Amino acid sequence: GQIFQGSCDLPLLVDQKASTMAVMVITMTAGTAVIMWLGELITERGIGNGMSILIFTSVVSAFPTALWGIKQEHGWDVFAIVVGIGLVIIAAVIFIEQAQRRIPVQYARRMVGRRMFGGTSTYIPLKVNQAGVIPVIFASSMLYLPQLASQFNPSSPWSAWIATHLVRGDHPYYMLTYFLLIVFFTYFYVAITFNPAEVADNMKKYGGFVPGIRAGRPTEDYLAYVLSRITFPGALYLGIIALVPLIAFVVVNANQNFPFGGTSLLIMVGVGLDTIKQIESQLQQRHYEGFLR
Repeated sequence: GQIFQGSCDLPLLVDQKASTMAVMVITMTAGTAVIMWLGELITERGIGNGMSILIFTSVVSAFPTALWGIKQEHGWDVFAIVVGIGLVIIAAVIFIEQAQRRIPVQYARRMVGRRMFGGTSTYIPLKVNQAGVIPVIFASSMLYLPQLASQFNPSSPWSAWIATHLVRGDHPYYMLTYFLLIVFFTYFYVAITFNPAEVADNMKKYGGFVPGIRAGRPTEDYLAYVLSRITFPGALYLGIIALVPLIAFVVVNANQNFPFGGTSLLIMVGVGLDTIKQIESQLQQRHYEGFLR
């Protein structure tokens, strides 16, 4: 009953027989299969990724309850301030999510048989937030490991230290550790998903080059340099957005379902932007002007 945050001290399961456990496992598995089926239906018949839209709907549906709870506890003044700050945060997240560094690439002309190929110019888009929401999820999972380890020996001094400093989100040690883990996992995830050596080799293979940079190893070094510089503000951005609910917990005594910040806001904005882009592409394919200017 502790899963309900102190409102119930009774055992969660009255009957702990194997048949009850089997029914629970089968029910959860069937429910997961139904959700995946609905997501596939949305992907096939609708616009956007079905599972992402379902998660987006779940996140957005919690906004009214969370905001009304802030109004009930702190009044209209704090409610208006929170909504105003939240709108500013959403605008900043949209701006950063769409920000990118475009590295120009030119392809030399080459003759294949009697036909001329190449001579075009394009660019490599490097997003500021190249890692998405993955570093925040990794950091949250890693912070749970010390708490899990302390439960095996709750009477030891280090368990008491962990319970004091690394369990509650309002402690400065928790916030600092959380922020540093997000920065680390941002660099780690970008390093394993974007390989400058592979991109430079592909450009060299097809006759592409960055203006002013020689093909091959100099291009690889240049891409790694730009990627490192653009990942730093992206990592700081993810860390600050993830700390917004924790700061709100300290300042306005908000609960863990504070809407503006953390993974919920990143998922909401990310899925919304992807869905709008897909709708825009569908409109352009059908010779409409679209609605993104």
